This record gives sequence, C-alpha cells and structure tokens, in this order.
Amino acid sequence: MSKRDYYEVLGIDKGASESEIKKAYRKMAMQYHPDKYANATDKEKDEAEHKFKEINDAYQVLSDSQKKAQYDKFGHAAFEGAGGAGSGFGGFGSGFGGFGDFDDLGDIFSSFFGGGRQGGGRRRATPGQDLRYNMDLTLKEAAEGVEKEVKYTRKGKCGTCEGTGAEPGSSMKTCSKCNGSGKIEEMQRTMFGVFQNVTECPDCHGKGKVPEKKCHTCGGSGIDREKVEKSVKIPAGIDDGQRLRLSGMGEASLDGGPNGDLYIYITVKPHELFKRVENDIHCKIPISFATAALGGEIEIPTLDSPVKMKIPAGTQNGKLFKLKDRGIVNSRGYGRGDQIVEIFVEVPTGLSDKQKEIIRSLEDTMTGKNSKKKGFFDKIKDIGENL
Repeated sequence: MSKRDYYEVLGIDKGASESEIKKAYRKMAMQYHPDKYANATDKEKDEAEHKFKEINDAYQVLSDSQKKAQYDKFGHAAFEGAGGAGSGFGGFGSGFGGFGDFDDLGDIFSSFFGGGRQGGGRRRATPGQDLRYNMDLTLKEAAEGVEKEVKYTRKGKCGTCEGTGAEPGSSMKTCSKCNGSGKIEEMQRTMFGVFQNVTECPDCHGKGKVPEKKCHTCGGSGIDREKVEKSVKIPAGIDDGQRLRLSGMGEASLDGGPNGDLYIYITVKPHELFKRVENDIHCKIPISFATAALGGEIEIPTLDSPVKMKIPAGTQNGKLFKLKDRGIVNSRGYGRGDQIVEIFVEVPTGLSDKQKEIIRSLEDTMTGKNSKKKGFFDKIKDIGENL
C-alpha cells in the first residue's frame, strides 16, 4: 500500500510554516490518540492506530528542516531502505536534540506515560452525564420564590444488582481481558520512540472484576433507567435565563465515579401587566382626563397587593411615579427593586353633543398659564415673529 503524502496527512499546504506544521500535528494527534478509542470496536481501534502512526511519521519528517528538504525533493523515496521516518528507537535519538521545541505538546506527550492517571495507570473515575431540565415560572413565582416538583428519568444505579452488574446470588470474577489489573498495557510508537501506553480496561472499566453472571435487568452495566421526583426550592428574585445546579442529581457514572449534575434552566413567562427591568417592575396605568387635570387617588396593582397612589393635579401623559421597594427581591439576598408606574391619560370617546360643548367651552377659557407647553400654533407664531 502506497504511503499518503505527508502534507496531505497533516492537512496543510507545502509552504506551511513551522508553527502551522506543529499546530496541525497537535490537532490530528489529539483526534486519533489511542486513549480516545479505548471503548471503540477493534476495527475503529485499528484505523485510529494506523492514522496515528501516519501522523507521527509525517510530523517527524516535516518538523525536521533537513528531512523536510529531502522529502520535498525526493518524496518518500528519500527514506526508503533507511528504516522509515520513525522506525523503532531510531527516531528518538534524532529527535531528542530538538526536544525543547515540543514543550507545548505536553498534553499529548504526557498521555504516552499515563499522565493524569491514578493507581498505576488507571484513569480517574469519570462522573456521569449532566442533565438539563426546563422550568417555566410566573413572574410572581420568580419574584417571591417557590417550591416546585421536578420529575424526570435518568440513568441510575440498578435496583436489582445495587450497581454491581452481577445477577443477585452470583459473584464477581477476575476480568480476563486485563487479568484483574484494571488496565491494558500497549507498546506505542511515537515520534520520540516506543513507549508503553497504559489505558483503562474497557471490559471492567478499571475495576479488575466483572460479573460471573450479568444482571438480567441492566445487562451487567450496573446502570438502569429510573424515575426521579424531587422538590426544588426556587430562590426569590431568580430571572429569566438563569439556571440552578443540583449536584449529584444527574446520571450515574459507568465506571464508579460520582453522578453528574442536574441543571434547571429558568424561563419566566410574560406578565399581562408587569414588565421586569433588572430588579424593578414597570407598568402602565390609565387615568381619566378629569383625574389628570384635577388630581385624585387611584389604586395601583403590585406583585404583593394593591396600594393607593396620589395623582397630583395637572399630571401629564407619560409621567413616571416610583413605588419604593415594590419590585423584585435581589437574588443575592439584599435590597429590593422599585415599581415604576407610567401614567397614560385616556382620551374620552363617544362624547355626546353636550359633553363636546362643555369641552369646547373649557378650551375657550384656557390660557397659557394652564398649559406647561406651548401649543402648535403658538410655536408657529413665535417662529414667524423671529424671522
């Protein structure tokens, strides 16, 4: 089988710089690293191993200026009969002199030596998956806080085998794949030479034991679907788009690690009267023409209970009033917002002839001092006089 072009292997152009070659190698090596295929099929493992070797061979040549020059001139023929670009330990000595160039590849390099492992090569037990739960609240519930029941299904500990994976009455036996060590040791050839690569056993997930007879409920995984019902306290002041984390309420781990978390995402439904702006509540309240002109007292709805508010005589359309501490409680536990009331004056419609006559008579008696703003024709008159 003919070898692929090394530039094609790394997905770069022939004129790529040293930094571009290094960046491409890091990306490809991380993608096809054997650790990522621990639970894959044999076919997938073989394909990944082949690509990983191909990537290392390409990088060992293209990262070396002399080898790269030879390759650019003669192609793969430049190294035929010389044991290949990265065969055996030959690549270790030739590449060791430039070891400092690979300081930024520590995350890849450490994995060849079991970096991040515990217990002689075993991985840390991975937590279960996190779950998302969408919750709708009314504005009043969000403002005051509420206790809600959440119901969902998750992967939890099997109730039949209590998470062991073994059929009740049967025992656990030593894993035949790893001989009880919980790890698989493989020789891995890299651009630095040949190293021993230690991965978690895919059969026992690092435990060293497997069920003698698999549980009929969970099939030996120790995990089964379960329904969860839990009462959750939603804090006062929570806002639309915020989330709450319930630690350990997510799915169970497949290898004995802690449960994942449950994240509750909050959606606050629109209110027909109130609008929230940070911790303040805004609303628009209509008043009659007479109340706006003469003043009076009106009832204002709030999130708690209605309150009386005085309207001064001559109140204009769009006037804002503040009801202190009638807004949303600060979710951090201190202070409370206000309620902002915007007034709009209702213009009467369907007037009788008599009512129209009264209003016209009123308009005839109005003078400039009765209005805070000049009328349209007064403004036109002023402009004409100043020309």
